[in-house]
Formats: sequence, C-alpha cells, structure tokens
Amino acid sequence: MAVKALGWAARDTSGTLSPFSFSRRATADRDVQFKVLYCGICHSDLHSIKNEWGNTQYPIVPGHEVVGVVTQVGSNVTKFKPGDKVGVGCMVNSCRKCDQCANDLENYCPKPIFTYNSVLPDGTLTYGGYSDIMVADEDFIIRWPENFPQDLGAPLLCAGITTYSPLRHFGLDKPGLHVGVVGLGGLGHVAVKFAKAFGTKVTVISTSVGKKKEALESLGADAFLVSREPKELEAAAGSLDGIIDTVSAMHPLPPLLALLKPHGKLIVVGAPEKPLELPVFPLISARRTVAGSMIGGIKETQEMIDFAAKHNILPDVEMISMDYVNTAMERLLKADVKYRFVIDVGKSLKSE
Repeated sequence: MAVKALGWAARDTSGTLSPFSFSRRATADRDVQFKVLYCGICHSDLHSIKNEWGNTQYPIVPGHEVVGVVTQVGSNVTKFKPGDKVGVGCMVNSCRKCDQCANDLENYCPKPIFTYNSVLPDGTLTYGGYSDIMVADEDFIIRWPENFPQDLGAPLLCAGITTYSPLRHFGLDKPGLHVGVVGLGGLGHVAVKFAKAFGTKVTVISTSVGKKKEALESLGADAFLVSREPKELEAAAGSLDGIIDTVSAMHPLPPLLALLKPHGKLIVVGAPEKPLELPVFPLISARRTVAGSMIGGIKETQEMIDFAAKHNILPDVEMISMDYVNTAMERLLKADVKYRFVIDVGKSLKSE
C-alpha cells in the first residue's frame, strides 16, 4: 500500500513553498523507508522551484541533502535494518546498465533519476526531502557513520560530494599541492575543509574582502585573494596546481587561468546560467585544463561521508524550521547565510 506523506511543495514559478499531502510508494523488496529528520537547502533547490533551468514539473518537493532513520525495509534488503541512520543525496536510481553505472559513476549515467523532479520507471514523479518520510532503493541509500551529527552533516550529501569528487579525481588530494577555491559559499567552504584535510595548501579567491577573516581564521585557509584586485592576482600568478570554481554567477575565467601553474587544472562545479568565455591561449601556452564535475557516484559518496566523519569535516549551518523555508530561500538568493541552511524536518514538519 502507498504511504501517506506530508511535504512542502512549490506549485508554480513563484517558487513559494507550502504544505502538500502526497503518497510515497509502498516499500518494495529492495526499498528502504525512512523518517526524514533533517534536509539541507541547496542552491539548485532555489533554481528548481522557480523553474530557472526550464525543466521543473509542478508540484515540486525539493531537497536532496536528506538524512533520517530507517523505519521499514523490503524483504530483499541486505544492507540496512530499522533504526539505522541513513542519508539520500541527489540521486535515487539510474539505468544500471551503462558503462558509467558499471563503474560506480551513476551520476554520469545518461538516464539518472534524481531525488526530486525526475520520473520513476512507473511514471510517477520523485519528491525530495522537504517531507516527513522517504522511500528509496537500498543501492542509493548512504549509511550514516555512528557519532557523526546528522543535522550538521546533511549538506555533505550534495555540497560535500560535489567538492570531494573533483579533488580526488583530478589528483588535487595530495599533501604539498596548492589548491585554489573560488567562492566561499555553501560549496566553497566545504571545499576548503576537504582540501585542508587532504594536506594541501589552500588559497580562497573571492570578490568579497569581508570574507578574508572567516577564510583564514575559521576555515583554516592559508591565503586569500580578492579577485577584483589585479595586483593581488598578479602577485599570485602561476602559483596554483588546481582550482575548484564553485561560483554559479557570471564571472571571468582568464584571471583564474593565470593563477594556475603549467599543467594546472581549473575544475568548474558551479553552474552559471549563461556560457562563460574561455580564451584558448592561456590553455595551450601552459597545457592547462578546464574541466567540469558533477556530484559523485554512490560508492564515492559513501567514501566521502566516511572520510568526513574520520576527519570531523562538517559544514557550517544555520538550522531552521520548515515554516521558515520561504524566508530562507529569499536569504539564499542574497547569499545571506553562513553557509548552508538545514531544515529540522523531524521537529518542525507537522500535519496541518
């Protein structure tokens, strides 16, 4: 039997969220049902509820940084039992047949099924973590480490893997390397923490001089560059092995490329709405690379959470109640949060 669920949904491009009753599927043989305790707010939630990417299907229940406790498991589930702490990130299924899926890279599957605003094989829409319960296939559930806080850790399921994966894949996880992080927001502050845990030297690059103290003192960055100050950038030219660019607004790439050593890598994880201009000469003159990266597969997401627990890497969050979520979205639009909102779903989502 389908399960009654309560969430908060947007119903049109205003993006205004309000209570929404719906059904989750019955827990099938390989499914895990869990009570949602916390859900992080990601910038992509904001894009999606306002249909800024042009693919939103309303009503939409956002949320893909979801953590909770297992309440029920299907008869063939082997990895989880009731009472286990778990999480769900950006995906709840994939085709399972392609080369990407075979190599634990479900995030690059041509037919991914995302945690919300995607269509399941039975034709129903996926609804995200701004809701009281979730049901997902056990292969897409993350085991939450014991004694690792679920409330503070929830954003790692998107912001964490989005920055951990490129640091690992592009070899920027070795002690002694010098890594730049562009933008000190939800993604950027987590990138700094992971890069430091890997033993690298970290330079934060930001338009805002007001973030310097925070970057150096609270987050442990080694250096700070104001991207609007040509002299600062000039002094640091050719000093970085790699850069993780987390900025989703329009911004120039040439000043960043100039900071890279020969053979350096600029990895873009932010998603500006319009194309960025890419001059070729700085690439060919020093064999530099510009690449992209999107979240990570389930195996790597589990590896990331375990690494974060071992090194006590937690995002800086502001806890909110579900009825504050529209205000939180307005503040997120103005970058008025340090650095991630997390909804206390378990305590604040009540039936109307």
